Amino acid sequence: MEKLIPLAAEVAERLKKRQETVALSESSTGGLVSAALVAQAGASAFYLGSTVIYTRGAAKALYDLKGPPAPNLQPLTEPYVLAMADIVRAKLGATWALAEMGAAGPSGSPYGPPPGTAVIGLAGPHPASITVSTGSADRAANMRAFGAAALKLLLKSLT
Repeated sequence: MEKLIPLAAEVAERLKKRQETVALSESSTGGLVSAALVAQAGASAFYLGSTVIYTRGAAKALYDLKGPPAPNLQPLTEPYVLAMADIVRAKLGATWALAEMGAAGPSGSPYGPPPGTAVIGLAGPHPASITVSTGSADRAANMRAFGAAALKLLLKSLT
């Protein structure tokens, strides 16, 4: 969290200044991004809420769909997380929404990516997506790296 808190502070400052809001759908970060944002004073001015979706069943229940958030797309791809971010943004009425999923480790995902791989999508006025590869199987370190990448992606779009 030590590396995430300063990034979240920058994001919070910009969102408050712009009077914009954010919502999240986290997976392999386990809620670390949300925790860093909520740790900021005045978080209720910009932070609407989040989900930590770790299984297909949870995704299906949350998104109220008959299949995955983007049934025509492969999971763990940038188009897939962009679709997830769009859904979260619309459901919570946020200016911005981040969605993330990945394989934190120590093993890879059943969808194929090796440990240390995540995809992050940002919906909003300036949509963006990235794929992060740490090359490590260290679960906790990857969770933090994915969280930092998500906050940096949002920060870049807010700049």
